[in-house]
Amino acid sequence: VDVQHAKVQFVNAHSSGKVKVTMKKDLNKKKKDHAGIFATATSTPAEVEKLQKSLGQTVSQLTSLSNPERLQEDNGEIESGETQQNIRSYLEACVFAGHIEKAHQMLLSLIVTCSLGANKHSRVNTGIKCKWNLRLMILPCLSFFFLQGALNQIGRVFIMLEDAGLKPNLGSYCYALECMGRNPDCSPKTIIRCLNQMEEDGLSVDDVFSQCSFREDERDMVLKAMHIVEPDYQPRLSMTTDGCSLPLVEDFYKQVLQARFKLHHILQMDLQERFKRQLSIEEASTITIDSVEASKPITKNMARMRQLLADQRAQWQKILLQALRESKMILANTNTKDYRLNLYPYLCLLEDKDYVDIMIQSIANMSPSGESLKVLAKDLGNRVYTKYCVRQKHQNQILEKLGNIYNAYTELLAKDTKEFGLLPREHWCQLEKEQSSGPTLEGGETNWLYSVTLELGTYMVDLMVKSLKISGDILNPAYDKKLIPILYHMYAFRSTRQIGFIKPHPILTQIQQEAMETKLTFDSYVMPMLCPPVPWSSIKFGAYLLTPTKLMRTVEGATQHDTLLEKCQTLHPVLDSLNQLGNCAWKINKPLLDIIISIFNDRGSDKLDIPPPLSEAPKMPHFNPQDPTLTSSEKAHLKREAVNARRKYSEMYSLRMSSLYKLSIANHMRDEIFWFPHSMDFRGRTYPCPPYFNHLGSDVARAILVFAEGKPLGPKGLDWLKIHLVNLTGLKKRESLQGRLEYANTIMEDILDAADNPLNGNKWWMNADEPWQALACCTEIANAVRSPDPTQFISHFPVHQDGSCNGLQHYAALGRDVIGATSVNLMPCEVPQDVYSGVAQQVEEFRARDAASGMKIAQVLEGFISRKVVKQTVMTVVYGVTRYGGRLQIEKRLKEIDEFPKEHVWDASHYLVRLVFSGLKEMFTGTREIQDWLTESARLISKSGHTVEWLTPLGLPVVQPYRRTRHQVVSLILRVLKIIDTVKQKNAFPPNFIHSLDSTHMMLTALHCYSAGLTFVSVHDCFWTHALTVDTMNKVCREQFVNLHSQPILKELSKFLLEKYCDGLTRLRLGYSHHLTVFFSLWDNWTPSL
Repeated sequence: VDVQHAKVQFVNAHSSGKVKVTMKKDLNKKKKDHAGIFATATSTPAEVEKLQKSLGQTVSQLTSLSNPERLQEDNGEIESGETQQNIRSYLEACVFAGHIEKAHQMLLSLIVTCSLGANKHSRVNTGIKCKWNLRLMILPCLSFFFLQGALNQIGRVFIMLEDAGLKPNLGSYCYALECMGRNPDCSPKTIIRCLNQMEEDGLSVDDVFSQCSFREDERDMVLKAMHIVEPDYQPRLSMTTDGCSLPLVEDFYKQVLQARFKLHHILQMDLQERFKRQLSIEEASTITIDSVEASKPITKNMARMRQLLADQRAQWQKILLQALRESKMILANTNTKDYRLNLYPYLCLLEDKDYVDIMIQSIANMSPSGESLKVLAKDLGNRVYTKYCVRQKHQNQILEKLGNIYNAYTELLAKDTKEFGLLPREHWCQLEKEQSSGPTLEGGETNWLYSVTLELGTYMVDLMVKSLKISGDILNPAYDKKLIPILYHMYAFRSTRQIGFIKPHPILTQIQQEAMETKLTFDSYVMPMLCPPVPWSSIKFGAYLLTPTKLMRTVEGATQHDTLLEKCQTLHPVLDSLNQLGNCAWKINKPLLDIIISIFNDRGSDKLDIPPPLSEAPKMPHFNPQDPTLTSSEKAHLKREAVNARRKYSEMYSLRMSSLYKLSIANHMRDEIFWFPHSMDFRGRTYPCPPYFNHLGSDVARAILVFAEGKPLGPKGLDWLKIHLVNLTGLKKRESLQGRLEYANTIMEDILDAADNPLNGNKWWMNADEPWQALACCTEIANAVRSPDPTQFISHFPVHQDGSCNGLQHYAALGRDVIGATSVNLMPCEVPQDVYSGVAQQVEEFRARDAASGMKIAQVLEGFISRKVVKQTVMTVVYGVTRYGGRLQIEKRLKEIDEFPKEHVWDASHYLVRLVFSGLKEMFTGTREIQDWLTESARLISKSGHTVEWLTPLGLPVVQPYRRTRHQVVSLILRVLKIIDTVKQKNAFPPNFIHSLDSTHMMLTALHCYSAGLTFVSVHDCFWTHALTVDTMNKVCREQFVNLHSQPILKELSKFLLEKYCDGLTRLRLGYSHHLTVFFSLWDNWTPSL
């Protein structure tokens, strides 16, 4: 039996066994019960009566279709969570925009579709799943009736749902009670019948208040209905804010109760004022700031081009506004009940001007070389969604409640308030419980699928391409005066794939470049926050005040992660660690920023990683392909030069604009204290939410960031600054900490020279591995040594402690590999070990042996094997690099050596990658065994039709999102199938598993640094804190690494894989299941010891 077939049979069998089909007589009884709930309702308003009249017509049309099979074709899609999410977002958009009839017809269409699917013998299971999903889809549509207080209409809808085999859920009863509270003529008997029916269905009113999301005054209306029949009723809320029982963090949650310290040295009034400023920025959704190029003098041509561009934009706005309205009229009159074919509701969520502003802004930000259609469309769709979410929160009246809770939350943060023994998440949840009336902050809106944002964005792009034109003679009167499009839809090949591009016309590009505008407009979430982020209290709420933020970043279209997170009950440590990272306050190193901006506005510097202006780009060669004086080889040469020049120009533009954004944002924040809210990827690795400017950026970005809070250096702080400086130079890697400190003391004259004359002194800092961070450190050391008492000098400078090939550290600890552990500094040594130098030395020994035996390539490589040649390959082997990828890395390093003979690069890279892999296998005996086990496990799992999943030691569910899309035509309908990508699943499991351990260690360190009162941030395996607290952080780091690897990690993984993937297959395919069971059990009996 085929494995995939066995899986399908297994799923179908369990589906039919678990879902209980209601018998007909029971269904009729339920109909009477639910109809009776609303028996005493009053008449409906005129608008609802109109919908009631259309109800019968719609049902009649749907049930009398001559081809009911057409309705069933979508049943397979409705099994999918993505389809359910898509329909919900469509219904919510309809209700929000006031298109109730469209939502109503869609709902009826789905109910009849599912009923037909359930009654068809071949689709019984599909129909059942379809109906189950509809319970969630119904709620957006029902909310309209509840706002109208239309009990009669709701009763009819409940009966229709019972006809489809649906059992009302908690949300349905919540809306029913709200409707009863809103209706002044509602009888207490009606409410009592509703409560009795809830009890029969196993639901309680307390669950309504603790589990449902409320908008506007919905909660108050439900409570009003309850007070009609029980005047003294008060909801008993059970908000779980307590700690976690996981062994790794049990002690932390006990310790934090005794912790008493302040997160920020800022007054409460200042924090509350910062909240108001941040709120106004997010309400606007965008922010316009000055460019760092604004200081350049304005020429006549610049002024003329700026005015020309302003006039054109004003004209384009009018054209786009008219085109949008005309297009919407056509869509509004399109008679379709298919949610996938109608964008009209999504185009009515904002004012027409908002859509136009989004489109105009996208033109201003477009690269001269164009933008991928998919990227541009996704960006436009996401901007609409962000504005819609902010508008939704306005409509739901949450701003006042958010302000009240945040103002109270600042008591935990500010320095002039009492101390609390609570974590930020716990304090926020406690405040929400105390102020439970009114709307729910978390909200209940549905995230838009990638397909929705892409389709909406594509529509907007198409509107721009078709509508926007410019006169051909606007820059040169000699040209034709005809109107030409400012945007073109082009195609280019990337490997074997054809990619759509939107490219601006050269006339538009020339105008924009010569105008050199001094304002930059960004989405509000691009900027750092002016107040501490909202703590993550659930998977759906945290970070920004209004801007929607996903807790977990995933590949586009992946929804499985959200489902797993919603089911997970052990996320408190993960949320608390993200809150710890986001609560670090920052400020700008202004003197250093000014130096960098001066170089940026001059001609840049490749050596210092500051991109030059586009005026320094190579000139494009111009030639006539029809020129008879050119030979074919000369034409080919000129064509290659033109292609290279265009590529170089595009690269320079991207780098220049990236630096412009970073420096302009930093300059805008130069006098501010700010915060970076954090989220994570699917493996648990954490990242700041603002994309352009953060501490995970380049050397330049890191150098201009310092902690907002300063701490005295103390007795050892100055020494740590000096050691940190030597680390930044890249020198003395094999020296002990004492040796590095002694070296720093010998170059104090150079350090002071760099601080005093950075651009006119001896410039030794420019040769450091991280030159700008080295210069910043020199300045901090100079200021400290020149202070009256260096131990009392207040330092804001972050000192880094980096892992020694962190992936290999985890592998060595997992395999209890003593030799490997020694080489990556997990064992005590007199001097720090450098694994890259160790591998290079071993490779050199192999090479010398082969050279002595007469191997030519080994002889050619004499004197060329160095740490730099092998470092990248050693570093990435642990993260799954193949021999092919490693060979390319070594080939690149060899090409950088001018003296190495280029004709031997290919053979040498093939030879060296083999030696590197052999050397690592000898040094890390257990690493390859563990990698092979993980890889083979993933191969078996993906071959059985599953994605690879596991739980991190902190309880975070991880699922690999790698799938392939395949198009298939079924009954003349094109379907997109998402097939498990076996190759990516198996190759990615080892590195992703190690990344998840890496993130777990970082989170543990973050939590325990919080309880110790330390400032802590991380760049993956590189940890930052004040110079005063480096020793404490190092102690916490070591303790938590030992704590993590004292757990039976591989044993627990083996147990999880056995339970997840083997139990269900046992009866269907005993042989295959036995294979999986035996293989996964390889580590089941392994017990670690430290």
